Amino acid sequence: MKIYYYVAFLATLFLCINCKSKEEKKTTITSSEKKEEIAIKTPAKPIFSFSFVGCNRVNWNDTVDSIPSTANRGVLERIFKEMLAEKKQPELFFFLGDLVLAESTLPNLDTQLSAWKKLYEKNPISTSNIEMVAVPGNHEMLYGKKTASGKYKEYPLKGTTDIWMKYMGSYLPSKRDYVKGKDSIINQITFSFTRHNTGFIVMNTDTYNPPTTENPNGLEGMIPTQWILNKITEYQKNKAVDHIFILGHKPYYVCGIPKTDHKGLPEGPVLWPAMKKGGVSAMLSAHVHDYQRSQPGNEGSYQIVAGNGGSEGSATFFGYSTITILDDGNVQLISKGFDVGTPYNIVSDSPTIVRDETMLTWTKNANPYPCNN
Repeated sequence: MKIYYYVAFLATLFLCINCKSKEEKKTTITSSEKKEEIAIKTPAKPIFSFSFVGCNRVNWNDTVDSIPSTANRGVLERIFKEMLAEKKQPELFFFLGDLVLAESTLPNLDTQLSAWKKLYEKNPISTSNIEMVAVPGNHEMLYGKKTASGKYKEYPLKGTTDIWMKYMGSYLPSKRDYVKGKDSIINQITFSFTRHNTGFIVMNTDTYNPPTTENPNGLEGMIPTQWILNKITEYQKNKAVDHIFILGHKPYYVCGIPKTDHKGLPEGPVLWPAMKKGGVSAMLSAHVHDYQRSQPGNEGSYQIVAGNGGSEGSATFFGYSTITILDDGNVQLISKGFDVGTPYNIVSDSPTIVRDETMLTWTKNANPYPCNN
């Protein structure tokens, strides 16, 4: 009988110790470990994705009558074909300016944009589920001329906004917000809209402004700054918006260096601090004929330059970039492309591969992208 009680006592003691150790183990698991454990069991799923690229126009000496759009047609069609072949197609495709060469007269712009639209509408991508959002560049908005000192400069060309809307107005989101009031017509190509949990602010980075005594030719690089700043604040306060992106043809940072001249944005010094304060994930741009990714100051907002759509420049590959919004709050960037041909307007037969892949973390990115420009 004593042996029976002794065995029962030991069994009870073992159960109590085991229960206690399990309880202690439970209390020592941190919240971060729980999140990590959950992440392992349930991988992040994509909410939606969008692609972007700009700068596909050919050089002045490479225009041909058979391609009146002045597009680098072979490269453009390969980009469209490969985007359509994606297993998970993007919901949106932003074409970030310099679709055509133009930058001269209104008749040239009219002819080239008309031809570009016809080229696009004949391509299978135009009837797909990928919605294109057209964004103007300096070659659509400005004209160039030599100054008294012999330098080539660009200035606002009156009437370009009307021609852009004539051909590209159907490629703007129907449910969008835009500048109201007396300047609404001039600023109509700057707008914002939301998709899922993401807010997009799209800028015309060369908004028309009339000549003045101080600036007899007007100024390039103008944007409706205050409206954009207000929109950042609005999206930041909107609980339904988890991510914000600003898109426009011209970047503020080129190879991590701020630019306020023709290469960049004069309003960049005002805009960028507001982006960081408002939690903007990235500014997505083109203009520079290259692919670049930088995180100025190694924290906060990113500058991504995707001007590798087919125009000659420093780009080593032509292609497109895609951002995927994940349900765990992360933002994934993947840039794909194929080698630039020789010359640039001959499509190379090199395979398309991933050229850059990272998460757009708010803290210092552990996977920096080198800039060779």
